[in-house]
Amino acid sequence: MDRRAANILDCTIRDGGLVNNWEFSVEFVRDLYKGLSEAGVEYMEIGYKNSPKLLKGAEAGPWRYLDEGFLREVIPHKTATKLSALVDIGRVDEDDILPREDSLLDLIRVACYVRDVGKGLELVQTFHDKGYETSLNIMALSHVLEHELEEALVRIAASPVDIVYVVDSYGSMDPRDFALMVDKFKELVPNKKLGIHAHNNLQLAFANTLTGLDHGATFLDSSVFGMGRAAGNCNTELLLSHLDNTRYELRPLIRVIEEHMIGIRQKWEWGYLIPYMISGVFDEHPRIAMALRASENKDQYLEFYDTLTNPEAIVAKKGD
Repeated sequence: MDRRAANILDCTIRDGGLVNNWEFSVEFVRDLYKGLSEAGVEYMEIGYKNSPKLLKGAEAGPWRYLDEGFLREVIPHKTATKLSALVDIGRVDEDDILPREDSLLDLIRVACYVRDVGKGLELVQTFHDKGYETSLNIMALSHVLEHELEEALVRIAASPVDIVYVVDSYGSMDPRDFALMVDKFKELVPNKKLGIHAHNNLQLAFANTLTGLDHGATFLDSSVFGMGRAAGNCNTELLLSHLDNTRYELRPLIRVIEEHMIGIRQKWEWGYLIPYMISGVFDEHPRIAMALRASENKDQYLEFYDTLTNPEAIVAKKGD
């Protein structure tokens, strides 16, 4: 695959919001959009387009709900960098989504588990009919049985979705896994563009993303400074520095990191840490490692390891 064919989709605000409950300032989001635009990044995912009434009053910053009026205040002058938002099954009211010509958004991505692909494709159809570019992001692929995936991909191939994502939700996959997965997607959905969303539990997000690109994926998710839930994502600045495309400029993102991300990183935690590594090794959801890091025992790595490998060991230890 010609690496110049890549499209970078920066999801710092959307995935990074899982770290800080979407408590980003308007000034930061506006400056990030400026930096990504100057850097030549094709897409910025500016948050979730979920509906507050369907989240049972969950408190979060405005980037979890993306009101169109607010969005126009944040981005008064749109550049060539397109804007995307992600929705979850059961958390979006279709009536909250304006027709594309009335919205600042260009791409709406639907996230679902393989068991909910039918519901995901119904949303895709709705957004497609409203004029948006669309993607379907199948989460937790490392836990999906082969026949389930194949059945889902057959349905996806017959849908209007534009992009189908390989998502390593638990950060447990390596380049061999990504090569096999992207090849399977290419075989069963040859009429769709493919995307990669990798997490960095095993410090393989960058390598996995490049492997996906070399096997035919052209939409690459990343985040500035790797900001994302738990171990974080593939770094946008790494992709910019590595891909063979003369439109990319690294300096604007170095400025954003220096002026904003260093301070943000001092306030909120993400990135490679031993508990996230352990959850990745054992293909576990990162929530268990995040819970450890939020507790008084956040640095008791050995007990956490024993809990995942031998729960009886903890019982015995408490009985000593």
